[in-house]
Amino acid sequence: MIAVKDRKLALWNIGIAYIAFIIGTFCGLLQVFVRNDSLQLPKFLDYYQILTAHGVLLALIFTAFFIFAFLIAGMSKTLGSFGPKVSLFAWIGLWTTAIGTTMATVMIISGKASVLYTFYAPLKASGWYYLGLALFIIGTWFTSFALLGHFVAWKKKNKGQFSPLFAYMTTATLLLWIIACLGVVATVVFQYLPWAFGLTDTINVELSRSLFWYFGHPLVYFWLLPAYMAWYVVMPKIIGTKVFSDSLARFSFILFILFSFPVGFHHQLTEPGIDSFWKFLQVVLTFMVIIPTLMTAFSMFATFEISGRNKGGTGLFGWLRKLPWKDVRFSSLFIAMLFFIPGGAGGIINASFQLNELVHNTLWVVGHFHITVGTPVAMTFMSVTFWLIPYLTGREFPKHLQKLAHIQIGTWAIGMLLMSTAQHLLGLLGAPRRTAYAGYNGNESAAEWFQGILSNHVTMAIGGTILFFSAMLLVYIVANLMFVAPKVQDEKDLVEFPIAESDTSHTAKFLENWGIWVGIAVALIVMAYALPLYDMIQNAPPGSRGFITW
Repeated sequence: MIAVKDRKLALWNIGIAYIAFIIGTFCGLLQVFVRNDSLQLPKFLDYYQILTAHGVLLALIFTAFFIFAFLIAGMSKTLGSFGPKVSLFAWIGLWTTAIGTTMATVMIISGKASVLYTFYAPLKASGWYYLGLALFIIGTWFTSFALLGHFVAWKKKNKGQFSPLFAYMTTATLLLWIIACLGVVATVVFQYLPWAFGLTDTINVELSRSLFWYFGHPLVYFWLLPAYMAWYVVMPKIIGTKVFSDSLARFSFILFILFSFPVGFHHQLTEPGIDSFWKFLQVVLTFMVIIPTLMTAFSMFATFEISGRNKGGTGLFGWLRKLPWKDVRFSSLFIAMLFFIPGGAGGIINASFQLNELVHNTLWVVGHFHITVGTPVAMTFMSVTFWLIPYLTGREFPKHLQKLAHIQIGTWAIGMLLMSTAQHLLGLLGAPRRTAYAGYNGNESAAEWFQGILSNHVTMAIGGTILFFSAMLLVYIVANLMFVAPKVQDEKDLVEFPIAESDTSHTAKFLENWGIWVGIAVALIVMAYALPLYDMIQNAPPGSRGFITW
């Protein structure tokens, strides 16, 4: 079991993550009923307030705190206990991030930051909101550098050895996060803060959006890579086999570092201020991310088949019956992976030059976001929750909570299937995103948004309600595992931290040469961004004053 001080650090991160989860999911519930015109919010609460809170608290706060809890616990498990400097920096990071989160949340709740998750200029929030976001990022950097320092110290003590696969993947994830955050830090510090506090009158809108999406797309992989870590490293142990290929797993993470940065313009294909050549270049680079995704899919299903056949499965699909379906740690991961198949297919549509024109500003994008982040990533985090919290608290995972966990996972899958399917179909019909309820004066096309069985705002609301029920069930399970479940009397009965064995005998040494991969990533970033960003600055329009529309 990892050291008590490391456990406390991870548990604090988990606790803050689930506080954000509670508030964020409640805001999501309110949203689907407002969109359905079934709920009128009180005067002190605005739809765009809850939309902003939902996006920020779930997509940014919940994910970041939970990811760092997972990485902290895993690094302590695989590389040994943290030294005093690592612990100090990690705690500074936690509290800095928590202070920034609190500031940003207070600004949203008080109605001074209804600028949505993307905080696009020229919508203008309170300067204290942007300062809170800056502190949030700075705090995560403290924790990131602490964990990277722990990795470097281990490498110095174990020269010539391959780092454990979990630690290697953690390092890749943190490098991705640090490099990605440079964009949002640049725009917040040098554009938004002076603008919001009145030091400058206008803001370069196109530059601010481009710097945001330089960060915004790698952010997706910051969510996804820890889920991949659970798939590659944790899942094989749960089903009783080894990592399928150590070198494949490491190389897939390297490819995500290389191809997750120079692709932000595919979120801006409809914006006129970027030359089509740069958009096309980044669309091509976006499609390169399909390669490590397919590598991961191949590795996962090969792992399933090997495990099933080792347990006696025969025939073409007989191995499926031998998998541990009654173990919620496995079943939740398997369902999460299945959801990622349509999610990935939708991502290819979003990144396409032509098809993006059809879906860009519609509910399709919201459906895609939920079926990728809200299902594969979230359900993987739920699977990790079911064993990580009891491991850290030294408590049991009782049978009745395991049964509730199966119900929770099932209801989350059903709710997300209903809601995201409705959002995809409504988007194809033309229903817009980022808006509250609108009947468009009974326009015939708008009326179609409310008439189908699945393509219906009512279906979306039903799915959202089931999701909220599932979320509260998860919170109940988490609270029990944190504070109520019986303590384990004998350490040998402790819930395990499942780390699968990984054979490095055929793994190439150059995969551990981080200088090569970071250098290539920087070269790709410069190639994709240097000239268009220079053009946005050199030939900048007059700029825009701030707008407060709420």
